[in-house]
Amino acid sequence: MSQINRQLRLKTRPEGLVQRDNFDLIEQPVPELKDGEVLVKVLYLSMDPTQRVWMRDVPQYLPPVAIGEVMRALGLGRVVASRSSRYSEGDLVQGVTGWQDYLLLQEDAKGYARLPSDPGIPLPTLLGAAGMSGVTAYYGMTDITPAQPGETVVVSAAAGSVGSIAGQIAKIQGARVVGIAGGADKCRYLVDELGFDAAVDYKAADFKQQLKAATPDGVHVNFENVGGAVMRAVLSRMVIGGRVALCGLISGYNSDEKPSDDFGPFIMKRLSMRGFLVLDYTRTKEAVGAIAGWIRQGKLKAEETVAEGLENAPVVLNRLFDGSHRGKLVLRVGAQA
Repeated sequence: MSQINRQLRLKTRPEGLVQRDNFDLIEQPVPELKDGEVLVKVLYLSMDPTQRVWMRDVPQYLPPVAIGEVMRALGLGRVVASRSSRYSEGDLVQGVTGWQDYLLLQEDAKGYARLPSDPGIPLPTLLGAAGMSGVTAYYGMTDITPAQPGETVVVSAAAGSVGSIAGQIAKIQGARVVGIAGGADKCRYLVDELGFDAAVDYKAADFKQQLKAATPDGVHVNFENVGGAVMRAVLSRMVIGGRVALCGLISGYNSDEKPSDDFGPFIMKRLSMRGFLVLDYTRTKEAVGAIAGWIRQGKLKAEETVAEGLENAPVVLNRLFDGSHRGKLVLRVGAQA
């Protein structure tokens, strides 16, 4: 085959924000397929905060990406050549593709989903609201800390890919939903476009006062994506017996600082917290079906910010931490095939 595969391989472990020179851009020919192999052209990459964790040489739920290894990432691609009875040319494939143009896939590889060639929704949505981000939000709001009608739910990083869906699911459940986001524009977006009941700006000098005003009856459920000072502020507003779904701690992903080690509120308010990983979820089809149905019914809005170019992946990933995107952040690797 004459195709050239570009790969971004981890060269050095980042300190702070990710830099282009933390990676080597390697070009090599795509090998000839053997029996049972499939060639997938990567179309879109999911940009997720956990990728920053994977770059660190610390204990985590998956092995860290090794130096010299293609950067791990979820993605969506289309089969362009197949010597497999399980995959046909034109099939969409979702799974761990890595930061590269092409994925050489064994037909019996686990963790990959074959999707219809025309799924009927925009392809980036398959990585966002109808993908891992949406399933994470659904898992958290239905299995971990489901909201009861009339309860107050606070969602941090609420304009992001998981938080925006989690807040909308809580609204569908009948809760009063308060989102935490950075900047007045994002706060207006949460209320005016996504239907949140209130939004508070964590960057504002009066953030804690805003949060108090937005939660006059306290907080029953905290869907936590951030950690650190934001989480501590929300914990101070929790009611007795409140519940916390610990989805992420993004405030500490670019540093070695511990987000929080103050467990006083858990004792005083008899709070319960449960951390969770979407990898443990077993009803993905149910979640995607429910979310897609809500989108079609107009009950839930999905939004993606699409960046361009495989070579820009390291810099694009940093947008997750500076707040310069809305909804799901996706990187388009190449033209749709």
